[in-house]
Amino acid sequence: MRLLYTVIVYLAAPIALAANWLRSRRDASYGERLGERWGLTQARFERPPLWLHAVSVGEVQASAVLVRALKERHPDRPIVVTTGTPTGAQRVKSLFGDSVRHVYLPYDMPGAVRRFLDRVRPAVGIVMETEIWPNLFRECRRRRIALLLASARLSEKSVRRYRRFQSLTRDALEHVRIAAQSELDAQRFREIGAAQVAVVGNLKFDIEVHEDVATEGRSLRSTQFGTRAVWIAASTHEGEEELALIAHEIVRRQIPNALLLLVPRHPQRFASVATLLTERRAVYESRSSGRAITDTTDVLLVDTMGELLMLYAAADAAFVAGSLVPIGGHSLLEPAAMACPILVGPHNFNAPDIAQRFVSSGAAIQVEDAEGLGREILRLLNDPDERRRMTSLAREILEKNRGALARLVEAIDELLPPHGADAPPVSQAATPPTP
Repeated sequence: MRLLYTVIVYLAAPIALAANWLRSRRDASYGERLGERWGLTQARFERPPLWLHAVSVGEVQASAVLVRALKERHPDRPIVVTTGTPTGAQRVKSLFGDSVRHVYLPYDMPGAVRRFLDRVRPAVGIVMETEIWPNLFRECRRRRIALLLASARLSEKSVRRYRRFQSLTRDALEHVRIAAQSELDAQRFREIGAAQVAVVGNLKFDIEVHEDVATEGRSLRSTQFGTRAVWIAASTHEGEEELALIAHEIVRRQIPNALLLLVPRHPQRFASVATLLTERRAVYESRSSGRAITDTTDVLLVDTMGELLMLYAAADAAFVAGSLVPIGGHSLLEPAAMACPILVGPHNFNAPDIAQRFVSSGAAIQVEDAEGLGREILRLLNDPDERRRMTSLAREILEKNRGALARLVEAIDELLPPHGADAPPVSQAATPPTP
C-alpha cells in the first residue's frame, strides 16, 4: 500500500507543480520558493528548532496562541512554521514577522521529505488539526523525531476515506501522539488506527485577542461607518456571495443605509466577487483601494488579508460563511472573542460540536437559506438587547472551554530532548497529558 501511495504522489507532484506555475501567472506568490516543495529549503538552524505545520490560513491563525506560548517557554529555540499555501505563508509573516522562519512543506515524497528533514533537523514536530502524511511521518519515526497532532480533529467523511487505506494510515499514526479536540475526535482517530490518543481540548478556545485589534475595529466603525447598521459575511465561498447579497437586499428594505462587509475566503476570488458586485449593480468599494466609503456605499468588499478579527469588532452581527454551502463552516470562536453576534448556515461539519454548543445555548443563530439569513440579520440589527445577550452567552462558552493551550505546551515539553541534547527522543517517550 505504501509503495502504491508513493507512486501516486510522485505522479501527482509534477501536476501540482504545474498548477502552482499556472496560478503564479495570476498570483506571483504561487511561483515563489518552488524548490521547497522538493525539500530544497535554505533554512538552517544552529539548534534543532521547534517545527509546527499549519496547512493554510485557518490553521495558522489557530496556531498563533501556541506559537507565542512556545516562544515564551523556549526563547532559546528557533521555531520553523511550514504551510502548504502562499496565503498561509502570508499569514505567518503578518502574525509573527521575522520571529519565526517560514518554509513550505515538501510534497510527501521520500526524497523530498529526507531533504527537508536533513536541512531543518527539528527537535519535535507539531502538526495542526488533521494533516496526515505517511512518508513524512514514517521518516520522522525513523529519525526519532517526536510528532504531535495538536488540537486534532477528524470528520466522519475523513474517517470513511482513511478507512479505505487502513494499513497505510495505521502505520503513519503508530508513533504519533494525538491531542484530540474532543472525545468524538479521539474515537475517530482510534478507528483509523491511532494508538496513542488523549483528549486535550480545542486550542481555538484559547484565542488571544490583543486590545489594539478591538480598538482598531472600533476606530474604523466610528470614522467610516458612523451610526450605520453594519453586518459582515465572513469567509464566503463560491455561491455564498450571491446569497449574502440576497440577504442584504432584505435588510435594506427596512434599513436602507445598512452596510455589508463582504469578505471572500480566498484571495484568488477577489476579482470574480468584484465582477459579481458590478453585475448585480451594487454600489461597492474595495478595501484595498484605500478610499473611504460614502453614504451611498452598499457593500465594502474586503479584498485584503489579516483583517477579519478587526472587522468583527466593527460589525453589529456576523454571518460565518462556508455554512450555507457544503464547505463545513469556519471558526465561530473569532467573532465570539470580538463580541460580535453570530449566525451560521446548516453546514457546520468541520466543527459540529462547537456549532451545536453555540446554537443550542442561544449564542448563535442557525439559518437555512438566504431569506432566513436576511430576516435574522434584520432582527438583530433592530434589537441591541438581543445582540448583547448573544455575545454574553458566547463569552461564557469561550471561558468555560479554555485550557487546551496549557495542556499542549506541557505535552510538547515532554516530547522535547533533554536540555542540551541535540538528538530527539524516540517518539513513544511521552503522551499528551489527560486533562
